[in-house]
Amino acid sequence: MPKVVRFHEFGGPEVLQLEEHDPGAPGPGEVLLDVEAIGLNRSEANFRRDRYLDRAVALPTGLGYEGAGRILATGPDVTGWRVGDAVSVIPLFHQSRYHMYGEQAVVPASSLVTRAASVSAVDGAATWMPFLTAYGALVDIGRLRSGGHVVITAASSSVGLGAIQIARRIGAIPIATTNDSGKSQRLLEAGAAHVLVTEEDDLTASILDLTGGRGADMVFDAVAGPGVEALVAATAPEGVLFVHGKLSGQPTPLPGLANMRPVYTRPYTVFEITGDLQRLAQAVDYIATSIASNELRPVIDRIFTLDDIVDAHRYLEAGTQVGKIVVTT
Repeated sequence: MPKVVRFHEFGGPEVLQLEEHDPGAPGPGEVLLDVEAIGLNRSEANFRRDRYLDRAVALPTGLGYEGAGRILATGPDVTGWRVGDAVSVIPLFHQSRYHMYGEQAVVPASSLVTRAASVSAVDGAATWMPFLTAYGALVDIGRLRSGGHVVITAASSSVGLGAIQIARRIGAIPIATTNDSGKSQRLLEAGAAHVLVTEEDDLTASILDLTGGRGADMVFDAVAGPGVEALVAATAPEGVLFVHGKLSGQPTPLPGLANMRPVYTRPYTVFEITGDLQRLAQAVDYIATSIASNELRPVIDRIFTLDDIVDAHRYLEAGTQVGKIVVTT
């Protein structure tokens, strides 16, 4: 019987258990995967702690919604896929319904994309969440232009690094922020035009200086909390602030209200893109084409095995990584 990761109570990494568990046969519109690699996301740590999207979760449960593998079986009404196909899984389902952490997993066929022979399972598991999330804000919604400035907070995350690469592909100028000065050189090597350290630099003054006093055209913020005030003060009039994460864990004010600064602010999640078939198809084409041409490439920080899933989640929550954490089976 295949091994899967489940938890029977909410809590820290130690609640994760590797158990023998049959994922069952795929139903209508589903496939059964032989999972080769799994991409870890911080939202999974929040889900494990019962802090994710305020949705009721029945225990025990699994988690995870990004990975790569091969199709073992297809359910009724599934077309376009065959047993043995190499695929990646993109995040278009809720992890209370489907789970990727295991040697086998049942997932919707609609969540699959073809994995080219040149793409390893590790890269295939690390590609789609970062680049889809960044693409949705920077390209699909934000329409970032060549020459524009974009501030990317928590830039050493896989999503932050994906945003840096997409900004570079567009011809925009990525300004990365980090709370760890030790990551600065790696962010520059990853393509950031400038790196600001939140514990050392005055973000507002620094961003205004780097943009000639105009401010950034876009901010792609994973932190939220009171720091958005400084970011909005450094955003150009009619610019946009996307808040796609809540790493600060603190309440977020309505930014710009104090001085009535005319900046657009909005929450954003990748599900805005994955939930719309037409927009998703455009995103997949953009990313797959860019991967094939080596214009985009996932950054892998560290690889764990499924047996070490507790250590992998401890490392995930430590926040010291630069890039994607991947677990292989």
